[in-house]
Parts: sequence; C-alpha cells; structure tokens
Amino acid sequence: MRTISCSKARNFLAVAIALSATLGFAAPAFAYTAAAILNPDGKLTYLGSLGGIDTIAAGINDSGQVAGYSDVVDNFYQHAFITGSNGVGMTDLGTLCGTYSFATGINDAGQVTGTIIMSDFSRHAFMTGSNGVGMTDLGMMGKSNISAYGINNAGQAAGSAWGEDFRSSNAFITGPNGVGMRDLGALQGGPSGATAINDAGQVVGSSEAATGWAHAFITGPNGVGMTDLGTLGGTSSYSYDINNAGQVVGISGTADGSQHAFITGPNGVGMTDLGTLGGTYSFATGINDAGQVVGYSDMADGSQHAFITGPNGVGMTDLNSLVANLGSGAFIEKANGINNHGQIIVTIDGVPAVPEPETYAMLLAGLALIGFMARRRTLRENFPSPAFGPDQYPC
Repeated sequence: MRTISCSKARNFLAVAIALSATLGFAAPAFAYTAAAILNPDGKLTYLGSLGGIDTIAAGINDSGQVAGYSDVVDNFYQHAFITGSNGVGMTDLGTLCGTYSFATGINDAGQVTGTIIMSDFSRHAFMTGSNGVGMTDLGMMGKSNISAYGINNAGQAAGSAWGEDFRSSNAFITGPNGVGMRDLGALQGGPSGATAINDAGQVVGSSEAATGWAHAFITGPNGVGMTDLGTLGGTSSYSYDINNAGQVVGISGTADGSQHAFITGPNGVGMTDLGTLGGTYSFATGINDAGQVVGYSDMADGSQHAFITGPNGVGMTDLNSLVANLGSGAFIEKANGINNHGQIIVTIDGVPAVPEPETYAMLLAGLALIGFMARRRTLRENFPSPAFGPDQYPC
C-alpha cells in the first residue's frame, strides 16, 4: 500500500478500513510470500502455512507467539492462525461459520483478535481465549460490519464498526476479555476507526478532523477522550500502533505531499518524521516499549524494503542490509511488528519455494548499531444489543 490517505477523510477511512478487512483477497503473485520471525541472535524462523502458499504474520507477543492468516490447502481461502512460542507450530483458528478469518492482534496470554468474513461478505469481530483456544463473536454494535484489530493484556479489544456506508464507521473499545463494547466517538463527529490499544487502554486510530481530513488520534486510559495528533505538515495522518508509554507510530502526509512514517513522544505528544530509505514514502507498523519502530519504505529505485529504527525512533536501517544468505531474488519487503525481546515478524517476498517451518541461521551485520534487543506491537483492521451474538450466527 503506497499511500494511506486520500483527498477526503471519508475516502481515507474507507480505504484504510477496506484494506485492513480485505488483505487476503490480493491477486496471486508469481513469487511466494513467506512469513518469518527475525530473531535478535540472527536466526530466521519461517512460519510455514496452513497447507497453502502465502502466509501473513500480523502480530507477535513477548513469548514469540505469532498471529496472522494463511492460505489453506486450496490456496484461495485464508484462515486465522496462532503459533506456539517463538513461532513453532501453527494452529488453524477456524472461522466459526464464516468463510475467511484474519487474525490481527495477540496479547501475552495468547488471546487473539481479528475478523471473520461471512458468506455474505459481512465482517464480524472475534476474540479467542488464552493460546488461541475458542473463538467468540464480539457482537455487531448495531452495524453491519465490525473488525477488531488490537488487543491488550487485559483482553480489551479495539477496532472499527461500520454500516453499508463507510461514512458511518465508529471506533470502539471493549472491556476486559472482550466483554461489552463502547463507541469511542470521533474528533469532529465524522467517521472514526481504531487500530491498536496499549495496556492502559489508550486507543489509537484515525478520525475526521476539523479540517475535513483524517487525522491520527490517541485516547486517554480506557478509551476516555480523543486527542488529535495532527500531521507532519500535510493534510492527513493515520496511527497504527502504540506502546505502553503512549508513543504512537503510523503514517502522515508531509508538506511536500509525501507520506512518511512518524513517531510521537509519550502519550502522543509531538510528532517526529522518521524519514524514508531513500524514496518518497514510509509506513510505521509497529513499536515496542523501547521505542524501536518497524515498518517499510520505498527505496530510491522504487522497490519496497522493511526497516527498523533504534530506541525512540532514532535512525532508520534497511533490514535487508543487515541480513546475509536470504536467497537469490528474495528480500524482506515488510516488517509487521516487534516484541519486547526484539523479535520482528516480517514478510519475505520472492521466495522461490515455500520454506518448511524450520529455523535458518543468518548473519546480521552491525546488529549492535541499532540496539536490536527490544520489543514490538501488534499494523497491523461492540456495543449493547448486537445484531448477532456469539450463538446467533445467520448460518
């Protein structure tokens, strides 16, 4: 995704939510896409798949359990999954009675949250118990679509609910273990959507601002209040992750019309441009408690590579420049999250064959230069009287 914002806030939010909700529908590529954990000791752990080809890792916790989604054996349907510690083993979380499922968040207990796509293509948010056991529908908040994107260690989920019209989207937070849903409102009464939540219950996302454009926001603890984070000088911004200090990362328009990754200070105060790897855009997808940021950026030649920064977002380094023996034609295209032990979930493109889920040793030159020993995030897309509760599916 080259840009995140559009000419109007409603279009911005529609694109952001739609992309988050439909990531599994991309056309097949000629080269395989593999998901892996890049470890601080220089080893790469491939996650394998659920029997198909492509796998996307969307979240990692401090035990190295990964949540995401993968093709099943027919290479068409995608199912949510969870792995064991350090990415070992992959369990299909199922779909309840839906067609597709996508996991987008995981906490340290292994509770997973995400989205189920039903046969009528409506979206339902779900949460599991510890270690991915059991899948529960979180309800519908009176809307026709709902997706949960982030989860904290209390089991509070955050996400977006919307009707047939994306203009009606609302950010939400749940109580512990997904019980009860609350509309977080919006910056100016327009659409809003949430993407991540920290252990204090501070929620981040985007909402229509006074300018009529989408702006990144942060709430106070337990989702109380909503503060506009502003931009890097452009018209719009979108927040994607938050750590336990309240540092927020995402993407923002700049004064010259580019799209750049940003980081804020604690509790969302101040916004700093993280720059790029030589191109015109960058996107921050994850942050750990040390303030190390991961994401992806275009290069001067137009290709896209994953990056990592040092603590508090200082410096941006191409992950590919640190890795040896990745294989001819393969490259780390995206970094999707980082945990507090410095384990990074990455997307590797151009893999000539799907690797078996085993660990390959690789050299990471200059690892100490960026202090590669700290944490991650998740980008990684309910209310009273839901239209359908956990035992009321329309199937």
